[in-house]
Amino acid sequence: MAEAISPIIRQVTIENKDIGSLSIDYHLEDVEDCLIYDRHGVSFPFKKLYRDRKSVIIFVRNFLCYSCKEYVEDFSKIPKEALEDAAIRLVVIGQAAHHHIDPFCLLTGYPYEIYVDPERIIYQKLGMKREEKFTDSAQPSPHVKSGIFMGQVKSVWRAMTSPAFDFQGDLHQQGGAIIAGPGSQVHFSHCDMNRLDHMPINWLLQLAGVQQTLDFSDKPTIIHV
Repeated sequence: MAEAISPIIRQVTIENKDIGSLSIDYHLEDVEDCLIYDRHGVSFPFKKLYRDRKSVIIFVRNFLCYSCKEYVEDFSKIPKEALEDAAIRLVVIGQAAHHHIDPFCLLTGYPYEIYVDPERIIYQKLGMKREEKFTDSAQPSPHVKSGIFMGQVKSVWRAMTSPAFDFQGDLHQQGGAIIAGPGSQVHFSHCDMNRLDHMPINWLLQLAGVQQTLDFSDKPTIIHV
């Protein structure tokens, strides 16, 4: 029997925009049975997200983070037909309690699937960082419109004015993105180095098989390529 070949996992570095610059030893078997929770507090295994079809899964820092809010706001602009045509699933995962999901969706207008990993078990097992690393060559996320100072002010204000005053997760936890499925195959992964190190949405969509480019500068005009 021929030896099975492991899928190639790619890390994108925004600094040099080099897709496939690093290889990461990534095994979804380590997290497939970890539980995630929906907006009603109902749990199910993580593997259900990618078992039957290809999924783009975004891990955000926390729901109060201004950069995560603005990043997810741009995900909300993706037309449903673009995902359906490519037969992919779009999922956001946060690390807050499940009762924070609905307010976050209302705030961002995000209409697709969203779940939480409140104990950050999947974050930790996938090797997502718990500190920020800023580099002089790092380029800001194209999806974040606020500056760091004003963004932090907005985050604190939202925490203070929320019904339950909490920071909705570990403030030091960083996020990331993976493209996985069907089965346990991982096509791509990216771990954020800091709050601005987001994988550009158009890159993610194209790596997942979407044949359209979206313009996030104003409204989501589709540019056929």
